[in-house]
Amino acid sequence: MGHNGTYSLMVHGGAGALDNVKDDKTAVRYLESIRRTLEHGREILKLGGSSLQAVEACASLLEDDPVFNAGCGSVLNEAGKVEMDAAIMDGRNLAAGAVAAVDNIANPVQLARLVMTESEHVMLIAEGAMRFADHCGMARTPEHYFYTPDRLEQLKKARLKHKIMLDHDDLEEDSEDQKYGTIGAVARDPNGNLAAATSTGGIVNKRMGRVGDSPIIGAGVYADNETCAVSATGYGEDFMRSVISKTIADFIDMKEMDAEAATRAGIDYLTRKVNGRGGFIVIDRNGNCASAYTTKKMIHGWIEHGGEIFVRF
Repeated sequence: MGHNGTYSLMVHGGAGALDNVKDDKTAVRYLESIRRTLEHGREILKLGGSSLQAVEACASLLEDDPVFNAGCGSVLNEAGKVEMDAAIMDGRNLAAGAVAAVDNIANPVQLARLVMTESEHVMLIAEGAMRFADHCGMARTPEHYFYTPDRLEQLKKARLKHKIMLDHDDLEEDSEDQKYGTIGAVARDPNGNLAAATSTGGIVNKRMGRVGDSPIIGAGVYADNETCAVSATGYGEDFMRSVISKTIADFIDMKEMDAEAATRAGIDYLTRKVNGRGGFIVIDRNGNCASAYTTKKMIHGWIEHGGEIFVRF
């Protein structure tokens, strides 16, 4: 209302304790990446690009940055391998594409978009998704691209705590940061079209074949022009059980809430139903931006109605 013809854009780089961010240098590293991503997305939208193009481009940039747990910076599973999940959704027609348990793909969000546009399916997983990537001519990226020193060290620490994490990992306060990495983007373009994208490497030392909420439509990602666009980050099992992204859209649809009110209602619901851990970014059909999280921090930033850029933890 009153903002037709403007654009809005939000991105996040994960939620958690982020206890590793203890100095200004580290904080600036994260925040500048978020700012650059928003600036890139702004150029796309200003030049007439669609919300779908903006979220795919922003998610790809974050996948390329090794500080985030997606694409290049993906964490390693129990076998020391990368298994990534991603999804993208077009709010114009509820078209969606998703991939899960893929490897050797630099930008899983781009493969998810190909699933949406070049196949008759919504989700492809593992070897099937890789065959589809080959079919589409998507290049495979060598494994060493994903093996950053930080991720190898994280896996070592997680393996040392393996039994503790499996038995009652809720009490492992220092493991929170390892669990909640994800990246995501939501956008509304000047034509009023909404889109959302989410991508992740999952959880450190996760079981092979584990799939989180990121590629699950309605859990880690959702977009509908009639309500909102949502990208979630957190403990995926909580978000899948609460179908949190679709739940937030339903608050807007059925209770006439705006993004801010629906986001607050979403956090209340997530906490009350499953004591969920994580957060989400939301842009409603009018371009209003909102975010909320139950963890100590969430790395995120936004441009509301074409205004200035804000970035924060």
